[in-house]
Amino acid sequence: MCGIVGMYSRERPISVNALDRATNLLRHRGPDQQRLWVSTHSRIGLGHTRLSIIDLETGDQPLSNEDEQLHLVVNGELYDYERIREGLKRRGHMLKTKSDSEIILHLYEEKGIGCLEYLRGEFAFLLWDDREQKLFAARDRFGIKPLFYAWKNEILYLASEMKALFAAGIQAEWDQQSYYQHLFLCMDQERTLFRGVRQVPPGHFLIADSQGVQIKPYWDLDYPTREEVDPARSKEDYLEELRYVLEESVCLRLKADVPVGCFLSGGVDSSAVLGIAVRQFPEKIRAFTVTFDHEAYDEGRVAKETAEWIGADYVPIELKQDDFAAHIEQAVWHSETLGHNAHGVARYLQSRAVHEQGYRVVLSGDGADELFAGYIYSRLDYVLSNEDGLSEQSQRQRLEELSLRNPAFRDVLFPSQTTQALKVCRQVIGSTPAWIQAMEVSRAPLKSLLNQSFLSKFLSFDPVKSLLDSIDVDGQLTNRSPILQGLYLWNKSLLPNQILFADRLEMAHGVEVRMPLLDHKLFEVVRRLPTNMLICELQEKYALREAAKPYLTETVYRRPKQPFTAPHSTLDPKNSLFELIQDTLRSQLVQEIPFINPVAIKVLLDNIPKMDYRTRINLDSIMLLLVSTCILHKCYISKQLAAHS
Repeated sequence: MCGIVGMYSRERPISVNALDRATNLLRHRGPDQQRLWVSTHSRIGLGHTRLSIIDLETGDQPLSNEDEQLHLVVNGELYDYERIREGLKRRGHMLKTKSDSEIILHLYEEKGIGCLEYLRGEFAFLLWDDREQKLFAARDRFGIKPLFYAWKNEILYLASEMKALFAAGIQAEWDQQSYYQHLFLCMDQERTLFRGVRQVPPGHFLIADSQGVQIKPYWDLDYPTREEVDPARSKEDYLEELRYVLEESVCLRLKADVPVGCFLSGGVDSSAVLGIAVRQFPEKIRAFTVTFDHEAYDEGRVAKETAEWIGADYVPIELKQDDFAAHIEQAVWHSETLGHNAHGVARYLQSRAVHEQGYRVVLSGDGADELFAGYIYSRLDYVLSNEDGLSEQSQRQRLEELSLRNPAFRDVLFPSQTTQALKVCRQVIGSTPAWIQAMEVSRAPLKSLLNQSFLSKFLSFDPVKSLLDSIDVDGQLTNRSPILQGLYLWNKSLLPNQILFADRLEMAHGVEVRMPLLDHKLFEVVRRLPTNMLICELQEKYALREAAKPYLTETVYRRPKQPFTAPHSTLDPKNSLFELIQDTLRSQLVQEIPFINPVAIKVLLDNIPKMDYRTRINLDSIMLLLVSTCILHKCYISKQLAAHS
């Protein structure tokens, strides 16, 4: 894991000073070395900050091929690279290092853009082809590794984090439409919160040359249509294949020239990853678990039981409410996005503790809910679509059971009136993913806290329609199960923008997080599973639970999903995080932000101590969305305005 920066101009020299500033701002991603390469005509430059994990001695970047016609910087890890290296050497390629990244250069020599088909892992890279005078950039299939870009004065800027673009000279300004869409649903996979700053979407590549810039897909989820599901395979066959590729995915990610640890919660996902890793790895593995000083949110007891049972070293990372207040600004600065729960701060502090323990690599269970339908929303989609062909009475009973099991979600999962999202989705794709409807209901109170002049700009703008317009509906959603439709839309919006932003929180401390459950080879098996193996009798992640059963304690195997959520700040109006929320939202800073209504917010803040428990919990995400807005404005917008005044 590293930080990468690129600058490309079609006509005039780039600024080496700007390239250097941007690269140095990403030192936290690569504290071991920072290097630049600039072409002889000075129209292309690449920067790299290195976190040494594979090939500690010769793996420095930027890399070049034998005749110095190709130059490359990479952020991420490529798995199964040794086999590819040996094949390249047999075919006459001269490799200068033992690193995983170098295979991209030589695969590109052979396959051109088709090299992407052979890459397995999480990555973003920039490759300059001097012979063709073009820049080739790409991002991994799920968007685990970030890659942002912007234009200014006919120069293309690219970087692992947006703050590097701002350091190079891009102006940080709010993209008001993106902000609105992110508040009330989620941005699509190409947008950011900042005007003119875009993302290379997951599973896409970028080509920049004298003709301009093109962005094209090279991979998509491609869920099967109803007719393509194989009815002949047995459950046992599916589980055997799934267990094999699951074990392979974990084992590939244990390869490193530094110690490897695991994040561990009390759930199936991280417990399965740890269990497989311990059985396959010759050395003792440390399991790092965040614990909270609030029993309802703490998974320490279950995680400790798992670690002791599987034979790992259990390392608790104790977090208190004061820790969230003390570090929320740093966490938001690193994340570059809005936060709706303090779990982002928890990830930031968890990675700091891992770094202090001397670890640079950890495996996590991230992505299981996205692949295996782990969220409550997928279960509701399953029941409402009646995949099991139940009678009307049995279906009502199952809906009631789902409601009783999840009282905190009842209001948003079963709204009392028809929502706009329901109308739009039914018209376009035939059904409404439960997560989209729930988002619309839960975020509705925000409108009373926003500036009317801001809201008036978007009276005719529909965030749901905007998301659907960015999707290949005919190719990816038509004739798919409602469960798969919901998963597809989640994985094209919330996954890269609201979950995988954790990359920036972990790399803030130079910690590489590897995600075996977001492996595209694993996904190729999962995508073919019948929906009743994703959800069975309201049991979420059924296939993963069964395939990983040999690696799970009985407690974890039978335990329902518990989301990784930090304690709600509004539960106790006397805690330090709630005091910070009060201070921030009553401050002069709010007056500067063109979205927020300061008077309405003060009225709400005055009334929170009088509210009942449930109402306060429902307000927590709204409060944190507004506070993170203020922090982003302070850290990025205000500072640039001051610098240019």
